[in-house]
Amino acid sequence: MIRIGKIVATHGINGALILTHVVGNSKWLKKEHILQVEMQKGSLIPYFISKFKENNNKEYLINIEDIDKIESAKKLVTKHVYVEESVLKGFERQSPLLWIGFKAIDAKIGEIGIIEDLMQTGNQWLAKLTYKNTEVLIPLIDQTIEALDIKAKIINLLIPDGLLEVYLGGKNC
Repeated sequence: MIRIGKIVATHGINGALILTHVVGNSKWLKKEHILQVEMQKGSLIPYFISKFKENNNKEYLINIEDIDKIESAKKLVTKHVYVEESVLKGFERQSPLLWIGFKAIDAKIGEIGIIEDLMQTGNQWLAKLTYKNTEVLIPLIDQTIEALDIKAKIINLLIPDGLLEVYLGGKNC
């Protein structure tokens, strides 16, 4: 499962919801897809789409089967939404947020760790991972990304010399 977004609000009185997503393109969602909503930490509940409409490249207006009242819809607001990886086939390069869980490998050092989270600072993405028991942030820019293997969930990097040493207090990697 890949976390693609969050339900941010209700819309109208008939139980419609606004889903924001990080895919970067609003052509990925289809009516037959099943949205998995995280109602509690680690507990995903499947919901079936009855209809949807693209608002823009970051948002959908969706209706879910069996939710036709605002009171029922409100229970889903603020919840994270996941989909099967196969739903996003072909869209992975458009959003680094889909790279959470990928193994990061540096050309010189070798395996660094698993990308635990991603943050956006301005136009740049930073990958958060744990290297030698220390949390590190690695910029994901054209100069640092050597290759991306979506199927194997691997990102090959060219980490700038000295970056990891900064986190490790000057010790060699």
